[in-house]
Amino acid sequence: MKPETFSLLENYMTACMGDSAHDGEHVRRVLYLALEIGSTEPSADRDVLIAACLLHDIGRAEQFRDPGLCHARVGAEKAYHFLLDQGFPERFAAHVRDCVRTHRFRSDDPPASIEAKILFDADKLDVTGAIGMARTFFYAAQVGQPLYSRLPDGAVSDGSAEEPAGCHSVLREYKVKLERIYDRFLTAKGREIALRRQAAAVRIYNDILAEAREPYETGSRILREHFSAGGSV
Repeated sequence: MKPETFSLLENYMTACMGDSAHDGEHVRRVLYLALEIGSTEPSADRDVLIAACLLHDIGRAEQFRDPGLCHARVGAEKAYHFLLDQGFPERFAAHVRDCVRTHRFRSDDPPASIEAKILFDADKLDVTGAIGMARTFFYAAQVGQPLYSRLPDGAVSDGSAEEPAGCHSVLREYKVKLERIYDRFLTAKGREIALRRQAAAVRIYNDILAEAREPYETGSRILREHFSAGGSV
């Protein structure tokens, strides 16, 4: 791929982005991780991989406006038509479209080609470790979700329990997705990088849970003692 072709794709990607958790820096991290993984997969088409990485999240704005849409499917079609409009061969555009369409974690349409598997792994790597936890905080804040929720007895939930309708806390996201992602990688290099990062995510989760629970446990005990003593008013 020539530098001017890369700039064309990067500029289009930048024009489509706006979500702080899925911004241009996320895309660049995914690209560089994909290139690292791809260096261990000799059969991978690097030009397809670069294009697919740069364009994989261009459907995010549509999904954000209408949560009923799948950003991977929307983005796949946008990428396909953009590439055709720019004069790329149909076969190349279709291959990129397939990679983008199948990159999503929760999907019944798994990646088939090696380029699609590499993109899948690279994108998932950006929700592992400390970066993954930080991005989860960003996204929760953007859509108005809390750091944690509380159980019916008032205790801070560790995220394992179902939450009330409309609530999906950071700790819940960790338990239902981030904690389980480490055995979902499709390439050996992707798994290797993910396992290096896992301890950081576990540590952050445990620290947040401990620090959230401690004031509730200590403070509620003090409050009960105050009530028992009758207070002064």
